Amino acid sequence: RASGEKKYYLANLPASTDLRTLAATIKARWICEQAHQQLKEELGLDHFEGRSWKGLHRHALMTMIAYAFLQHRRL
Repeated sequence: RASGEKKYYLANLPASTDLRTLAATIKARWICEQAHQQLKEELGLDHFEGRSWKGLHRHALMTMIAYAFLQHRRL
């Protein structure tokens, strides 16, 4: 890091895991967090106010379909 700041990560990967695999795992987590944030902010994943599990499941499914469509359009 340019500022000299150190970051630490806790992982349950085997001790023999190489640094490249660890870095790829950390990056994959960051990408997943960005997608979840987009689902909440742009597509309303957290705006469900229903009463049933089935309704929540359908709402989540529809927001994920919308997200996949938007990602496809962005490429």
